[in-house]
Amino acid sequence: MEKIEIIIDDYGTSLGKKSERMIVKIKKKVVNEVPFYDLGEVSIITSGVSLSTDLIWECCQRGIPINFLLKSGEPYAKLMGNNLQGTVKTRRAQLKAFEDYRGIEISKCFAIGKLKNQQVLLKYFSKYRKEKDAELYHDSMKKVDKISNCIDQIKQLQGEKIDDIRSQLLAYEALGSKSYWSIFGRLISEEYNFPSRKTQGATDLVNSLLNYGYGMLYSRIWGAINRAGLDPYGGFIHVDRSGKPSLVFDLIEEFRQPIVDRTVLAALNKGIKLELDENGLTQLTRKELAKRIMERLDSTEKYEGRKHKIKNIIQRQARHLAVVVREEAKYRPFISSW
Repeated sequence: MEKIEIIIDDYGTSLGKKSERMIVKIKKKVVNEVPFYDLGEVSIITSGVSLSTDLIWECCQRGIPINFLLKSGEPYAKLMGNNLQGTVKTRRAQLKAFEDYRGIEISKCFAIGKLKNQQVLLKYFSKYRKEKDAELYHDSMKKVDKISNCIDQIKQLQGEKIDDIRSQLLAYEALGSKSYWSIFGRLISEEYNFPSRKTQGATDLVNSLLNYGYGMLYSRIWGAINRAGLDPYGGFIHVDRSGKPSLVFDLIEEFRQPIVDRTVLAALNKGIKLELDENGLTQLTRKELAKRIMERLDSTEKYEGRKHKIKNIIQRQARHLAVVVREEAKYRPFISSW
């Protein structure tokens, strides 16, 4: 049975427990009730929300994570029960993998997965422009070829551990991404201005939408990593830094394009009303984008020979990674279809 993800983005909301249900109230009025056995995740994307300790206890006991995000979509905290932290065996293997060939192979797969999904998105959206805008179509295919060259270079990198190739890998990844973003902006309706890709401090609509979507995806990736028994702070491509969940930054790479970039491009080109105000994305815009990303997560893609919902593929990839660090299989990145 599919679990429900609840997104809380109304200031002044209170969350509590009544019998076997989570109760959502706004101004002391009950606006939603969700049985705990149906609840998969809770994401809070606003300030002024109160939670009862009874609710926190129940969620932790049932393995229901509670995510906290800023209005920009940037995650800043996650509540999860201690029983979801996985086995010591997997985490020890993960740390050892960083020091040998496994770290290299896993890192190359993360980077290649990201670049191949960038190619897929360019092909997917460019095919509709082949007749109407031949120049854009041909420019897009040229960039797809350039990304292929970067992928080939990454495949050839060799070393004894990831530290030996990280700088080269990041350079090729950045070069491929530069080609991708140079076309991405041209695939958006001309009424929107997309100067270039900007992460922190973005003030334009397109970058703000992307950052918000990545924040939602970030929380889901973190939860999948925890449930797989991996350490979210023990990454491979992204270097260790205090408080930085490097493995989350690694695994998210192969899912950005098929989930967030595709959703944002589709919404903008369909003329969906998405707006900014002096505080960033408007509440209605955040609700609309969140709804569309949830719909995309619920859609299916071919994975390991069968159709699976994308949200389930994320969890399967995290578990697959756990098997790989234990030297029980080889890692294969998720590549979306087009």
